Amino acid sequence: MKKFALLIAVATIVSCSHDDDSKKAETTTMTNAYKAEGFVTINEGQAGFTAGLESGDRFGRDHDKIGDVDGDGVTDFIVGARSDDDGVTDAGAVYILFMNNDGTVKSNQKISMLAGGFTDTLNAGNFFGYGVAGIGDYNNDGIPDIAVSSPVAPNNSLYIIHLNTDGTVKSFVKNENIIANGLTAIGDLNGDNRIDLVACVPGSNDGGNNRGAIDILFLNDESKVMYGNTVTISDTQGGLGAGLEDDDQFGGREVAMLGDIDNDGNKELAVGAFMSNGGKGAVWILSLDNTTYNVISKIKITEGLNGFTDELTSDVNPNGTYGANFGHAMCAAGDIDGDGIPDLITGANQQYEGWGYILYLNEDKTVKSFSRINNDDGGFELNLESEERFSRSISFAGDLKGDGSIAVNFGGGAGGTGTLYTLFFRHQ
Repeated sequence: MKKFALLIAVATIVSCSHDDDSKKAETTTMTNAYKAEGFVTINEGQAGFTAGLESGDRFGRDHDKIGDVDGDGVTDFIVGARSDDDGVTDAGAVYILFMNNDGTVKSNQKISMLAGGFTDTLNAGNFFGYGVAGIGDYNNDGIPDIAVSSPVAPNNSLYIIHLNTDGTVKSFVKNENIIANGLTAIGDLNGDNRIDLVACVPGSNDGGNNRGAIDILFLNDESKVMYGNTVTISDTQGGLGAGLEDDDQFGGREVAMLGDIDNDGNKELAVGAFMSNGGKGAVWILSLDNTTYNVISKIKITEGLNGFTDELTSDVNPNGTYGANFGHAMCAAGDIDGDGIPDLITGANQQYEGWGYILYLNEDKTVKSFSRINNDDGGFELNLESEERFSRSISFAGDLKGDGSIAVNFGGGAGGTGTLYTLFFRHQ
């Protein structure tokens, strides 16, 4: 069974030096940036969530807001369950969650080989729902649409699914031969009035074993990927240059479009490399040329570098993996601390129970200060289990309540059926 928690709390902010060699951090209380406003926990059979989940479904493996599907004025969510067994083992599924403005689920609709009007045939281990994204109204019918990836061959594809107002499938377009172990909508990068996507490919061997890559995907008005326009950023492509090593897994599971942080006319994209530095992990902030979308400059953020001073674990975990996996997932949530500079929310999902981080950025893209979100820090009283892997997936949920607060979803898809937490913040 999957838990879904909505949490609103005051975080702890950690001020840190910009000295790359600094390992110390001074903890202070954040008093003026935001305040907490409560939480809702949503499990199978609780708080309105009625789906039947099984252990290992990985509900919450990825998620995103998708706009108001049913026209009730409240933002709705898509949540992936990439190991759901509808039709065949690990075929995958997604859920459309119709939300109430108090954070509970009004109703939910499953989309899989056996549900929701989806008619394509998936293979065993296809992992439909590994990556999901809200993409706006692609077919201009007034209803938000979604992108869903099934990254495992022989049916590795990106589906653009046009929805009905009840969350079932009206139609879909299958874009074949696309690997997306994570998926992020990054807004309209090329100015064609359509939402563009980034497909995360952390297992890419371009330039070396598992060095990783991302593909920037542009779609036409028929919801088809324009393959010839794809921009790949990797060890050997897209202007990234030196910096990646074998097994870094650059690309992670989500990226974050931060906008033009330094006001030079080029947008900044945050990308994780969660196995960098012996599994401790790292975040790269890339400045993209505004016409080619190639990298023109980059900043690496990791333990002791460019202002991030928290200590990240490199220990072997009980599940056999190792390291904190800082940068595994992330999202952009605007200017949280009110200094006029966009901030970044990321996590280290194998740092003990799983830690979330809010990175408050400087204009030069280094870290000014940061907040921790875990069992002990941030004021959330999460009570996470030791292998919860909180922050394994992260997405910005917007103003769910319609009252000026902001919501951020954190998933932990590894234990049991999976867990999704929605944290609410209000600027002070």
